[in-house]
This record gives sequence, structure tokens and C-alpha cells, in this order.
Amino acid sequence: MATVLAPRFWEQVDSRFDRLAIGLSSLCLAHCVASTVLLALASAAGAFLHPAIHEIGLVLAILFGLVALGRGIWKHGYMLPSAVGAFGLGMMAGALTLPHGGQEILWTVLGVAVLALGHDLNRRATY
Repeated sequence: MATVLAPRFWEQVDSRFDRLAIGLSSLCLAHCVASTVLLALASAAGAFLHPAIHEIGLVLAILFGLVALGRGIWKHGYMLPSAVGAFGLGMMAGALTLPHGGQEILWTVLGVAVLALGHDLNRRATY
């Protein structure tokens, strides 16, 4: 009985994780834009710029990438979505090494967009 339910369960997980990951990428993008605007309006944006928020966000992005993109490889066998997603994660991780400012924001936003593209490619290849 468990073997019959497992494929259905993973099909739902695939779709939900990719969609949730795309949504979280959108929230990350909104955070980046909001932080930039708040920083421009007020010199002390406070908790929005705390490094732990960025590190935790990257860890969550990596975990969602492992589950959703890794499961996509298992299901449809295409490596391109995972490669694109991994490249986006690398851009995001590299952005954490830059000082706060324009370049960090630019590379984070580009990384988030590339990661979301990887999840979208994965979702389209799977369904």
C-alpha cells in the first residue's frame, strides 16, 4: 500500500516545492528591493540588513533547491533545471561575500532570478 501512495505523494511534493520555491524567491526579491528603498530613505534600516537573515535565507534556498530540483532530476532526468538553479544559488552565496551595497544587491537579485528560472524550468519539465 505504501508503494502505491509514494508516487502520488512525490508528484504533489514536486509541484508544491517548485511553486513554493518560486514564491520564496519572490519574497527574497521583495526583501532586497525593500531593504534598498529603506536604506535610501533612512540610513539605519536595522534588522533588515542583519547578516543572519541573509545566511538563513540562503540555507533555506539551498534546502528547497536540493529537494525540488533534486527530485526533478530523479523524475524527469533533465539536468538543465538543476544546473541553472545551482548557478543561481552560487550567485546568491557569492553575493554574501560582498560588502552591503549596490554590488551585493545586484548579484543577489540576479541569483534569485536565475534560481527562480531553474525552478520554473524544473516545474515545466516535470508537469
